[in-house]
Amino acid sequence: MTAPLVFITGASSGIGQALATRYHRAGWRLALVARRTHEIETWASANGVSADSYQIYSADVSCIDSIVAAGQECLQRQGVPDVVIANAGISVGVDTALREDLDAMARVLATNTVGAAATFQPFMAPMVQRGSGRLVGIASVAGIRGLPGHGAYCASKAALISYCESLRGELRGTGVGVSTISPGYIDTPLTRKNRYAMPFLMRPEDFADKAFAAERAGVSYCVIPWQMGVVAKLLRLLPNALFDRLLAGRPRKHRQSGAG
Repeated sequence: MTAPLVFITGASSGIGQALATRYHRAGWRLALVARRTHEIETWASANGVSADSYQIYSADVSCIDSIVAAGQECLQRQGVPDVVIANAGISVGVDTALREDLDAMARVLATNTVGAAATFQPFMAPMVQRGSGRLVGIASVAGIRGLPGHGAYCASKAALISYCESLRGELRGTGVGVSTISPGYIDTPLTRKNRYAMPFLMRPEDFADKAFAAERAGVSYCVIPWQMGVVAKLLRLLPNALFDRLLAGRPRKHRQSGAG
């Protein structure tokens, strides 16, 4: 019980699983959240994670009551985490001209933005009372500029970046820090369906190493890999007319239905 505790959502695959592996290697206790809990059990068994060093919580991050209940259960079973990582996210293409895609957009925002806030909520008062802790939002470089066909995902991650920045100011002086980490392209099940070039594609294990180091260093914001941070800043500086011309004809992310 003396080892530090990290609470990670979306821990059944991809970035979340890689982060769980990295924190486990560093000797941390794990509170792992996902809808597909069997995959976490399989991962723990395959990696020799001792049963007394982790707990699994079943939750749907898009449902506020579900993820808040998971956080409250963690407090009861494992105590107040030292780090909480809101990582769970979904990404689908949307076409606003289609009524059904508004429902898809609502799901993306509920998971990627509101779900992150709901992930943090149970722990904020206990962390402030203790006077220490760190809340980490896993955003995306896609939140820096809007990409055609990616409106839901870009909007959700832009909102998460701004939300974490607001939260950082609100918690100033409490001892509780807030970090925003924006991945570029990471080789996960989420990105493998993309039908466009993904520069500086990174293995999830390499991302987790850098994200762990950034969180431990207490950074307030960073892009991983750094090369994508440079690309994002350059895109942000482009005049709208040039940016729109540059993105014209770019393949779009698959919609939820798989059509188009």
